[in-house]
Amino acid sequence: MKPIQPTAEQRSSISLGFFSVAPVLPGLVLTAAIAATAIAIRNLTGWMTLSPLILSIVFGMLIRNVITVPATTEAGINFCLRRILRVGIVLLGLQVTAAQILSLGTAGLCMIALTLVATFGAIRIAGRAMGVDRSLTDLIAAGTSVCGASAVIAANTVIRGKQEHVAYAVACVTLFGSLSMLGYPFLAAALGLDARGYGLWTGATIHEVAQVVAAAFQGGDVAGQFGTISKLARVVMLAPLIMTLALAMRSGSDGATKASAPMPWFVLGFVGMMLLNSTVPIPADINQLLSTVTAFLLSMALAAMGLHTDIGKLKAEGWRPLALGAFGWLFIAVFGYAMLKLFGF
Repeated sequence: MKPIQPTAEQRSSISLGFFSVAPVLPGLVLTAAIAATAIAIRNLTGWMTLSPLILSIVFGMLIRNVITVPATTEAGINFCLRRILRVGIVLLGLQVTAAQILSLGTAGLCMIALTLVATFGAIRIAGRAMGVDRSLTDLIAAGTSVCGASAVIAANTVIRGKQEHVAYAVACVTLFGSLSMLGYPFLAAALGLDARGYGLWTGATIHEVAQVVAAAFQGGDVAGQFGTISKLARVVMLAPLIMTLALAMRSGSDGATKASAPMPWFVLGFVGMMLLNSTVPIPADINQLLSTVTAFLLSMALAAMGLHTDIGKLKAEGWRPLALGAFGWLFIAVFGYAMLKLFGF
């Protein structure tokens, strides 16, 4: 029997389908390889505080500045910065439930929210006074006040800062979050904090989730649990922060009219995933798999940002953004402790 040949229209459709994937494939393979390497290093070393997101942007920067990145990877790298990033942020919502957040109580949630808002505002004011670029200031503010590297890349979907700004902001939250992770366990007794208070303080003020877990569990299981849950509450607050930034930029209330600023509708997907996780029981093994996929996708996005980052331009930003990151680090620690005492913890 003579095989059926596809029509010209079918051949065109097949060809179109192939070429819609082909341009992005080299870049996807490169970023996926970087992300896989970062996760493998974290798993092999057993250093769970070694964030694959941070490793991915570092590896991407090394490749970008030491080796010539093939032009064929550009489309895939851009695809990661747009599509893969948004999917990763949406899936991030599956890591928290409404019940976990509500378990902190009204006082705990108010303490966390006030610390977040005050820190974001203080860093923005200080950044302008110091003459730091506005987009870089906002990225440092987001990373410090909310949830580290994840907040930086999520905020940049609206702020649209340079990739060097993203890298600098990630470097700040990594450096100062690590200092908090190492220093906080020695301060608990000196500051008169019990296990619950210490856990809330770590979760409300340390930058990255992994850093919070490492520091909080040094105070015992109760401190670790409160630290983790309070940190997840900050992660949830990422959604209203990004929407507020977008609305401010579109309305021009941020100092300039930016009607073309994108509305980050994907954060609604983030909220939807949180609500889904709150109402539908997800088996532990599937939840763990989804958590791994989320980390992998966000690591791909960070790798893509690293592949677009010029270290020479990063150095050109100077010391002021670093000083701003240090200010934010000290502010959130002190203000968070003050709120902790104000609310009776």
